Amino acid sequence: MLSLERRATDSRLMQWASPLLALVLTVITALGLFMALGKDPIEGLTFFFLIPLSDAHGWAELGLKMAPLLLCAAGLTICYRAKLWNIGAEGHFLMGALWASVVALQLTEHGGFWVLPAVLLAGAIAGALWAWIAAVLKTHFHCNEILTTIMLNYIALNLLLYTVHGPLKDPMGFGFPQSEMFAAAALLPKLIPDTRLHIGLLFALLAAVVVGVLFTRTFVGFQLKVLGQDTRAAAFAGFGARRLTWLAFLLAGAMAGLAGASEVSGPIGQLVPQVSPGYGYTAIIVVFLGRMQALGIVLASALLALTFMGGEMLQIAMNLPKAITGLFQGLLLFYLLTCDAFIHYRLRLRRPLAAATTGQEA
Repeated sequence: MLSLERRATDSRLMQWASPLLALVLTVITALGLFMALGKDPIEGLTFFFLIPLSDAHGWAELGLKMAPLLLCAAGLTICYRAKLWNIGAEGHFLMGALWASVVALQLTEHGGFWVLPAVLLAGAIAGALWAWIAAVLKTHFHCNEILTTIMLNYIALNLLLYTVHGPLKDPMGFGFPQSEMFAAAALLPKLIPDTRLHIGLLFALLAAVVVGVLFTRTFVGFQLKVLGQDTRAAAFAGFGARRLTWLAFLLAGAMAGLAGASEVSGPIGQLVPQVSPGYGYTAIIVVFLGRMQALGIVLASALLALTFMGGEMLQIAMNLPKAITGLFQGLLLFYLLTCDAFIHYRLRLRRPLAAATTGQEA
């Protein structure tokens, strides 16, 4: 009989093998899923993982989708290393996109070099202030941050929907819920000519470096790690839990807000209801898949960006529903959490009690 037994010490091998094993199990399940749908499984995986990266344009699109994921994941990493379970990156992202759009539209008549920094700064501040609400509710009213950040996501979404159907709606947009196009001064420069990839990817990579340096080279990062490992030890050492909580949430909100601002001032160039396909939620998978490490979240964000591209390719080439992307991401998270259990536990084969008793009597 198989049973789970607590390990004496956590397995370092499973710590790093778990994401790879989860990916393999996801691919195996995908093969069965394609067969169940009457599709060629090899063709399906080819369209999902290989065809999107078959040319330079595809790699540029990978970087484009990777940028917001990595920015959101970098901020969430700060929270999660401190055991602050912020689920609100989607809300931070949407508020950043909303207020960056407000500033961009207000500055349409201006063409100075300062317009783009003002737009990006507005998005980062908006995201930080939205996260600050959850931080205040946790530190002053002891509200569970998981619940408050999830609810704030829905509030942010409905605020955005209200603005694109109301105050920010383009009067010349033929009734479509969208804002006017931004002026050229409010748009991010292209990183590679003739592609949609912009310098927002550099912001994301810089954020990953900042997170890596924060937790390996700074005293504040050490305080955040101690807070996550043992709140009583942090209090005994004089580390202010309230101050650290605020700092983690503000940084997470600012990074996700910057991601939202980069999205509307980058490939979209206006505010639309579908500004995010779920980047804030997918970033949670990125953090855990990347083991909350700077290099790990860079690689994980590239993989999850590929799932967005592969899902779009399957819709076009094999007439599969849009939900296929969420299904792949959900499977990956499910298997990752399952495999992570073996970091702390191992399978042990035990003899049935009745058989053991019979053997003793004989």
